[in-house]
Amino acid sequence: QVQLVESGGGLVQPGDSLKLSCVASGRTSSSYAMGWFRQAPGKGREFVASISVNGDNTRYADSGAGRFTISRDNDKNAVYLQMSSLKPEDTAVYYCAAAASIYPDQVYRVNTRFNYWGQGTQVTVSS
Repeated sequence: QVQLVESGGGLVQPGDSLKLSCVASGRTSSSYAMGWFRQAPGKGREFVASISVNGDNTRYADSGAGRFTISRDNDKNAVYLQMSSLKPEDTAVYYCAAAASIYPDQVYRVNTRFNYWGQGTQVTVSS
């Protein structure tokens, strides 16, 4: 089992930046690609960004491309999502997810591929 705990959410104004963190515990000795998803009120959960086990490859949803950056620190069992130029439509609960993978450079974006999920952290962008 892997436990994921997100932090860093909050209320910000349009144009602000925010950095989300996710720390993994438990069976972290296994290899996991990591991802961020979000769910806005009344909408389904959508892909935001993902990063490979070795950190060499990343993928972004069009909505965040150029504004969001995903990174990871394997020594700290952590993954981050740096968000800039935030917009009201970025308002959502953001979830961290882990996908067990034997491929060090593979990235994933389909939520069913991810085995473990955090509880989420709320991001609200409003003036």
